[in-house]
Amino acid sequence: MEDELILKKINELKNEKEPVQKIRTSNKDRPSWDEYFMGIANMVARRSTCLRRQIGAVLIRNRQILSTGYNGPPRATPHCDEKGGCLRDKLKVPSGQRHELCRAAHAESNCISQAAANGVRTEDSIIYVTTFPCVFCSKIMINAGVKKVIFKEGYGSSEDFKLSKELLDEAGIEIQQLNI
Repeated sequence: MEDELILKKINELKNEKEPVQKIRTSNKDRPSWDEYFMGIANMVARRSTCLRRQIGAVLIRNRQILSTGYNGPPRATPHCDEKGGCLRDKLKVPSGQRHELCRAAHAESNCISQAAANGVRTEDSIIYVTTFPCVFCSKIMINAGVKKVIFKEGYGSSEDFKLSKELLDEAGIEIQQLNI
């Protein structure tokens, strides 16, 4: 008797013109790979302890996350708010200048350092960064073997941008701005 009821229900479902439940109507809400990884970089940036701005980076290869990083002080050292505030703010240093006065390491630097600390190869990787990399981070990425930089917005002075872009171009690293 129970088997007959099951067969009857199966036959009813087969004869329906519309499916009982549509699981997905389209892929219009599904992010592209670039949107996906930049979204993760944005989320990583929220971990930043910088009092000025929050930057995030995600290092990937073959659509797999190798490492993440955000701007903040080196491991086991106090954050700026624990040291009485941002020295660059106190000295009225413009954004993107006098990096040597900052306690924090940049997101890209932390991302690549994190990969190194965990024995992860960075050669031929792609880095997603919420802002265009500074000169120091560009040099680190070049030496780490990053092959492509995808960023969301600009950062720093025009001189810093020009030199950073020049170095990345000379090293053959592809640069792409993601407009999302």
